[in-house]
Amino acid sequence: MKSGLYSRLVESQLLIPHKEASIKGPMPGKAYKVIKPDQIPFISYPYEWCFSQLKDAALTTFKIEKIAMEYEMTLKDSSAYNIQFKNGKPVLIDTLSFKKYIKGETWIAYRQACQHFIAPLALIAYRDIRLNQLLRIFLDGIPLDLASSLLPSSTSFKASLLSHIHLHSKSQKHFADRKVNVGSHKISRLSFLALIDSLESTVKNMKWQPQGTEWADYYQDTNYSLEAFEDKEEVIKKLLGETSTNKLWDLGANDGFFSRIAASQGIYTVSFDVDPAAVEKNYLRSINNNETNILPLLLDLTNPSPSIGWENKERISLIERGPADTVFALALIHHLAISNNLPIVKIAEFFSSICRYLIIEFVPKDDSQIQRMLSTREDIFPDYTKDAFEKEFNKYFIIKKIEKIKDSKRMLYFMKKR
Repeated sequence: MKSGLYSRLVESQLLIPHKEASIKGPMPGKAYKVIKPDQIPFISYPYEWCFSQLKDAALTTFKIEKIAMEYEMTLKDSSAYNIQFKNGKPVLIDTLSFKKYIKGETWIAYRQACQHFIAPLALIAYRDIRLNQLLRIFLDGIPLDLASSLLPSSTSFKASLLSHIHLHSKSQKHFADRKVNVGSHKISRLSFLALIDSLESTVKNMKWQPQGTEWADYYQDTNYSLEAFEDKEEVIKKLLGETSTNKLWDLGANDGFFSRIAASQGIYTVSFDVDPAAVEKNYLRSINNNETNILPLLLDLTNPSPSIGWENKERISLIERGPADTVFALALIHHLAISNNLPIVKIAEFFSSICRYLIIEFVPKDDSQIQRMLSTREDIFPDYTKDAFEKEFNKYFIIKKIEKIKDSKRMLYFMKKR
C-alpha cells in the first residue's frame, strides 16, 4: 500500500479494489487488517475458460509481476485461481499474493506459472482443446512431467517449451528427493525479468484456432427462417422486459447472440456453452466490442462443474454459484431430452434450482432438427410432447406466457418459479 503498487494496479484495473473493514478477524489479536474486496459478479474457474481466457489470465499475471518489480515487490503465487473476470477482463483477486523482492532471489511462483498456464496452454495449442479439463483434476496446475509426456516430441525443438516444460519437469524429478537450500541459487534482477519476459513471449506465441464444429457454426446451419429468427429475438426482448433481472444465465448460448440481448439491457450475463470453439468466438467478440457485462464460459450441462478441492468446498459447484434471476434455455431442451436421454421432469427440477424466471424454447418432435437427430437412432421418446413438457414444468413453475415463433413450429415459454 505504501509503495504505491496497490494504487497503480487498481487504477490499471489489474487488481481487485478493497476497503479496510472495521470488524475483528476470526483470530482476535492475530489479524493485522481485515479487508473487504469488491465483489465479482460470478466466480469462474480455469477449467471453464476458453483458450483465450486462460491466455489473457496468464498475460495479466506476468504483466502484474513486471509492474510489481518496479516497486521492489514480487508475486509469491501465480495460480490461475487468483484471476477472475471483472468488466470482461482478467483481474487479480489475491491482494495478499505480494511480497518484497529480495535481491538475488529466483521467482518463487515460477513452478505455478508453468503448471497453471504454460502447460495447459501448450497442451491445447499442440494437442487437443479437451485437455484443458485436466485443470479440473489437478487443482495446482498440470504436473509438468505429465504435460511433457503428452506434448508432441516436436515441442522439444521449441526453446521456450523445452525450457519451461520439458527441462523443468526433468529438474523437478531430479531434485524431488534431494534437500535444496532455499535461496542458495541466486540470479540477477536482469535474469529475473528475462524469465518473466520469456514466459510472456511463450504465451503470446501460442495459438489455437477454433475449427468449424457442430455448435461454432450453428447459426449457419439452422432451420430458422429470417422471419422466425427476428420474431424470436423480439419475443425474447419483450419477455425479458417482464422480469426483474440483474443476473442472467444463458445455457447453450453458442456464440452469445441472445446473451447480448440481455447484456445490452444492462443485465450481467453469463453465457455458457459446451463447445470450446463457440465459447472462444464468444469471448473474442466480447473483448473486441469491449462488452463489460458478459462472461462466456465452457459448460457441459449434463456434467456441470462440481464442488471439488478441500472438503469439496474449495471450488464450488455451478448450482452453488446460483441462482440466477433469469435463465435462457433456447433451442436446448431437445438436446437434453433426446440426445442425452434426460427425463423432462428432471430437466424441470434442475431449472427450478437455478433461477426465478425461465425463458425456454420448446422444439416439437416434428421439427426438422429433431427429425435429423432421430434419423440415426430409434425414437424411444413417446413422452417428449408439448403436453408432457407443460405438465412437468408446471410442477415447478407458473407458466405466465406462451409465444409461438412466427414461421416456425417452435414456442417460447415465459415461466416464474413457484
